[in-house]
Amino acid sequence: MGKNLVETLMGALVLVVAGMFVVFAYSTADIRPVRGYTVTAKFQSIDGVRIGTDVKLAGIKVGSVLAQNLDPNTYEAVLTLTIDSHVKLPRDTSAQITSEGLLGGTYLALSPGSDDKMLAAGGSIQFTQSPVNLVQLLGRFIFNSAEGATQQPAKPN
Repeated sequence: MGKNLVETLMGALVLVVAGMFVVFAYSTADIRPVRGYTVTAKFQSIDGVRIGTDVKLAGIKVGSVLAQNLDPNTYEAVLTLTIDSHVKLPRDTSAQITSEGLLGGTYLALSPGSDDKMLAAGGSIQFTQSPVNLVQLLGRFIFNSAEGATQQPAKPN
């Protein structure tokens, strides 16, 4: 009987510690949704971007991706973003999909422009840059290096 009580108490302790860990992780992970105004941005490709992906300005999270759709006329990916209402973006702001490192996640980086007029709610970011496909870039590097190694240098006369 005493052995079962000890096992039950240890199991309860493990559950309490796991619950505290989940609360700590949620409070420090900054995964809460951002409330504010919405804007859209069109990209040729949005590889790695999902709903909930961070939108950052100067490395600080100022928004998140709300939705992703395909424009049937241009075949471009349209991202709907929510931006913190305290952050006002110039109309010539640019957006770039970038990664946090070789193994890191993807996020949307905003670069504010110098326009005096601000982007209104429901507006569109006109200047965008799609992500660099690292697999294609690495493949090009490897094949170009291999091709250069197989070519023989010309003999001088």
